[in-house]
Amino acid sequence: MAWLWVPLAGLGRYAGFVAALVRAVRRHGVPGWSVLEAAYAIGIRSLPILLVIAAFVGTNLSLQGYAAFKPLGGQRMVGMFVGLAGVRELAPIIAASMVAAKAGTEMASQVGVMRIREQLDALEVMAVNPLAHVIAPRLLGILVVLPALTVVAIFTMIAAAYGVAVWQLDLNGDTFLRFAADGITPLDLVYGQIKGLFFGVLICTVSCWYGFECGPGPEGVGQATNRAVVTSAVLCVSLNYFLSELMYGGGP
Repeated sequence: MAWLWVPLAGLGRYAGFVAALVRAVRRHGVPGWSVLEAAYAIGIRSLPILLVIAAFVGTNLSLQGYAAFKPLGGQRMVGMFVGLAGVRELAPIIAASMVAAKAGTEMASQVGVMRIREQLDALEVMAVNPLAHVIAPRLLGILVVLPALTVVAIFTMIAAAYGVAVWQLDLNGDTFLRFAADGITPLDLVYGQIKGLFFGVLICTVSCWYGFECGPGPEGVGQATNRAVVTSAVLCVSLNYFLSELMYGGGP
């Protein structure tokens, strides 16, 4: 059972980090201007790659849905397929993955560099809590922008799928939109944003925790950055299953 010790010890340190972060925010508050800076850095810088990925995922959903339904004579149901697969599952995961790949790595590397340069220790010497002034703004920033990025991914995906369905596959646009609307509800959009909030907490806390825990030198920062993005992606995909089970009960 010795192989369990390392992940359990890491989980315990991560839980302690999150608890300390909550206490720091309650005691010291969060500087508002830092939240705006973090939101801009996370949201705007992640937007271009998110738009590209969401658009191409939407086009592939149209093509694959058409190929699956055509032998059954159900080509008009492509819109419903895009709505169900894209809005409920793919859009939140794509948004989280792109933010983890772009902003999560930046957070891990920035905090890691501050650790090896002893800047975090210097803040503590000056009686400035690094959790409240370095980590908390990033957490609040990602909570602001990730739900919004999820909505952007949803509409980008549907728009790209619509374009392929109408102009390449020669399907009726009104029929596509009608079936897409039948396949999703406003509650699905709310669920997507709730998923974004959970994913944002995971991405930020995991990335910043690895930065706090990083080893000495550039090699330590590189390892922390790599572990942050891998762990964030795995946890978000795993959490998505449990959230979908809770929200949809395993049914349509």
